[in-house]
Amino acid sequence: MSLVENSLSLVPEPKRRKIAPIKIRIKLSPPSSSKCDHWFVHHGICISCNATIDKTEGRSLDHIDKGIQMSQKGLTFTKRAISQISWLEKKKLHLVLDLDHTLLHTVPTSRLCESDKYLIEEAGSRSDLWRFDKPFPSENLIKLRPFVHEFLKEASEMFSMYVYTKGGYDYAKLVLELIDPEKVYFGDRVITNRESPGKKTLDLVMADERGTVIVDDKRSVWPDHKSNLLQIAKYFYFRSNEDVVKSKRTFLYDVEGKKGDESDVNGPLASVLRILKEVHKGFFSGKIEEKLDSVDVRPLLLAPSLRSKRKAQVLV
Repeated sequence: MSLVENSLSLVPEPKRRKIAPIKIRIKLSPPSSSKCDHWFVHHGICISCNATIDKTEGRSLDHIDKGIQMSQKGLTFTKRAISQISWLEKKKLHLVLDLDHTLLHTVPTSRLCESDKYLIEEAGSRSDLWRFDKPFPSENLIKLRPFVHEFLKEASEMFSMYVYTKGGYDYAKLVLELIDPEKVYFGDRVITNRESPGKKTLDLVMADERGTVIVDDKRSVWPDHKSNLLQIAKYFYFRSNEDVVKSKRTFLYDVEGKKGDESDVNGPLASVLRILKEVHKGFFSGKIEEKLDSVDVRPLLLAPSLRSKRKAQVLV
């Protein structure tokens, strides 16, 4: 079923049969018969009144369904309905994940410092390290952050997940083939610089902001949604020539002087998972169906208890 068909099923109509199992309270007025608000537009045609609508009106959602546009009212209604169904039926929130320096580290091999060039030969023999030529203009190494597979598995039990990256579509597709080859975790919920060339925004995520958590290493790219952000420490594994010259970063080494890495158990990604579990628990405490209009992850993320844990566990 397409997003258009899904959206049509969500539009409130005065004579529509009520669905008994789920009671969703949406405080929005349906479009009147005399004046259509053009909530849902497909390839420039309003699906309610068949009027031709300018492409500049509403929000384009090509990354979800080609040619779909929604008015602000239609978008708000759909997001809230999707989230409330998810809360009630699946007990799941929504999680938006960045890629670079959040779940992995990518570097051109030409920029590796001399002491790290041995990693080029190790790529392919390790389950967390790969070497690629395409879709890059030159050869690159990709290193997964420790605990990433466990994180995705456990997080997916509590959240419907999106990838949101400032990287290109082909790059995101390559990374997802490494971390989610069967599309178990993200499906097609991927937003790249093709769909979002400017700032990152939850406007493109089909979920109520009250039930959405962002995990990203950069705060500045989310100017309108900082209260939804759980900022994680940047992940750096490769050491570049610039790092050697400027000594900008501290890298991990074991007692024998060999290259080290973050801890699986106590690293930033494991710490984020623990906080996400607490947020999920707090959100669903009590009877969720009785507080659909008041629940919100943002106060939970800002709670003093979680803020102190973030500081103690090397999160930003």
